[in-house]
Amino acid sequence: MDTKETISVLNDLIETSKDGEKGFRECAEDLKNPQLKTTMVQRAQDCATAVAELQQLVRSLGGDPETSGSVAGDLHRRWVDLKSLVTGKDDEAILNECERGEDVALKSYRKALDKDLPADIRVVVQRQFQGVQRNHDQVKALRDAERARS
Repeated sequence: MDTKETISVLNDLIETSKDGEKGFRECAEDLKNPQLKTTMVQRAQDCATAVAELQQLVRSLGGDPETSGSVAGDLHRRWVDLKSLVTGKDDEAILNECERGEDVALKSYRKALDKDLPADIRVVVQRQFQGVQRNHDQVKALRDAERARS
């Protein structure tokens, strides 16, 4: 894989991680349970850290790092807002949408790991993928616990 392709893959992951950061922040704003809010704020910060790391990799390759999320991420958040107006913003529904966002992130990271990335970059992407998997599993467990309470 040439440098240009590697930069493109990293920039796609930056968009995905920016989407995650925004999504977790919006979830935190809408959640009623203070512990869930705290968890989502922490996940948003984890995404911001991932973005900074990926942006630094792009710079080290001589590229211009992406600085915003994706159009698809914005559309998803708008759809979630619209759906929330109709169905109400209960914590279970918010966590369900948050998990859906993490499904997209997992898919993006898997796609990146299917590429022939340089070894040093693959290590970072693999570590971040594991973080996305942890986020997904945690959000799913929180959603399931919320569902059991209702």
